[in-house]
Formats: sequence, C-alpha cells, structure tokens
Amino acid sequence: MAEGSKRAPSTPASLCAGAIAGALAKTTIAPLDRTKINFQVSQTHRYSIRAAVKFIKATYQTEGFLALYRGNSATLARVMPYAAFQFTAHERFKYLLSVDVGEKTPLKRLLAGSLAGFVATSLTYPLDTAKARLSISSKSEYSGFIDVIVKSCRNEGPLALYRGIWPTIVGVMQYGGLSFFAFDTLKLMHKDKFDSAPTAPYITLYGATGGVIGQSLSYPLDIVRRRMQTGKAPNGMGVYSLLLKIAREEGIRALYKGLSMNWIKGPISAGISFTTYHFAFSYLSSFKRS
Repeated sequence: MAEGSKRAPSTPASLCAGAIAGALAKTTIAPLDRTKINFQVSQTHRYSIRAAVKFIKATYQTEGFLALYRGNSATLARVMPYAAFQFTAHERFKYLLSVDVGEKTPLKRLLAGSLAGFVATSLTYPLDTAKARLSISSKSEYSGFIDVIVKSCRNEGPLALYRGIWPTIVGVMQYGGLSFFAFDTLKLMHKDKFDSAPTAPYITLYGATGGVIGQSLSYPLDIVRRRMQTGKAPNGMGVYSLLLKIAREEGIRALYKGLSMNWIKGPISAGISFTTYHFAFSYLSSFKRS
C-alpha cells in the first residue's frame, strides 16, 4: 500500500490484489485456524498448545490430512471477498481522508483502517458464520458450504447467519484500525530512517507486527463472535452480557482461549497478507499507469 496520495487508487487492482492476499494467507494457516475455532466454541475443553497439537494429531489420524483443511473452501469463499473489500476500502478511505498527504495524520490513518474493517465485515458476514459452523461440524451434519447456508436459513431463519455481527463489527474495527495503523506507521518510520521504501522482509515483519497488535487487543470479542455464530451462546444475550457470563463461569482466561495459537498463526497470516497485497497491488496498478 502506498502512502497517502492525491491520485485515486485503482479499484480493480486493489480488489484483485486483496483477494489473492487473503486466499494465500488463510490457506497457509488453515489447520491452525480450524484448531483455534474448535477450542473457542468449546465450554469444556481447556486450551493449551499441547491440547492444540493433540487435536491436530487426532484429526489427522482419524480423518486424514485433508480433514485439517475442512472448511477451507468456505474460508476462501469468505476471505477472498472480505480481503478484497477490506484492502480496497482501505485504499479508498486513505484517498478520501487524504491520509498522510503533505503531513502525517495518525488519527486519519487509524480511522481509515477501522472503516475498511467495517465495510468488509458488513458485506461478507453471513459467509463468516457459515465458515465457522462448517469448521466445527462433521460431514454428517453439513455436506459443504452451501449446505450450511441452506440448513441454517431453513432451520433457524436467515438472521441466524448474522448472529454475532455486533461484536464482530466492534472487534474488526479495532483490529482493522490497529493493524493497518501499525503497518503503515512502521512503513513511514522505515522510510524516515532509511530514506527508502521497505523491502519484502521488512514488509512481512511490519505486517506481522500489525496483525499481532490488532488481534491481541480485539481477541475477547472474537470469542463472543464464535460462540454466537455457532449457536453456543444463549439466544438474545448481548455482547457484554456474554462476555461477563464467559468470564464468570469459565474464568477470564476463557476470553483469551486460543490466543497463543493466534500469536503463531496471526503473524504468519498478516505477514503473508500484507506482503502479498503490497507487491500485487503495485504490480497490478502498473498496468493502469502504462
């Protein structure tokens, strides 16, 4: 992502680059993502790295290697449009808000990332719910991504696919704002210090750092979102009521169940995503200029 510019960004380039970045990043960490969701929605299984490794091993031994990627096609069906919308919205908001044009504007930088997360989540949320349900299901429950959507709508109504959207929006605005803010801020600091644009290793490092910061601070809302999406939360219970219920009945640690897994997969995913987008967008944009 280029720093603030008076030139409007290429929407086709950012859409394509975002979709590619999201697909590559999520496919890389798919087994870890499925493991994390399994523990997030459980009210009985305590999370630890050892327990996570045991889950991965047991899944592989009983269901085979491809079972570790169960739900990944649903992930891609969600992530590709989500990442495309998020990165494109981010570029557009940076342009509209004149982020870092002429002078450094950290608050606008933060706002652009938050608004990008809001737009992407609002447009793709039902796909996220379907993906979460498929990830914790067996083949006997759902045959695939479309089957999740059809059965959820038939059995629970269309609004079932929007369960948990409010904690998601709040969390993703925190995550998107902080991760994009950290990434762009580190790039600006690099340019100020070295008087040159960061190379690929630095881009990956800065993207990973942004991802860790954003995910760590918004993680409890991710727990709430998963419980609501998968029907593991009481119907009608609000975000903060559910936060208090989980903390009271399962302990404060339950709000951070799987966070250490995020510290492993988060930097990998964010680093790949930001790096892929940065170079893919630059490459695809060059066709428009030529």
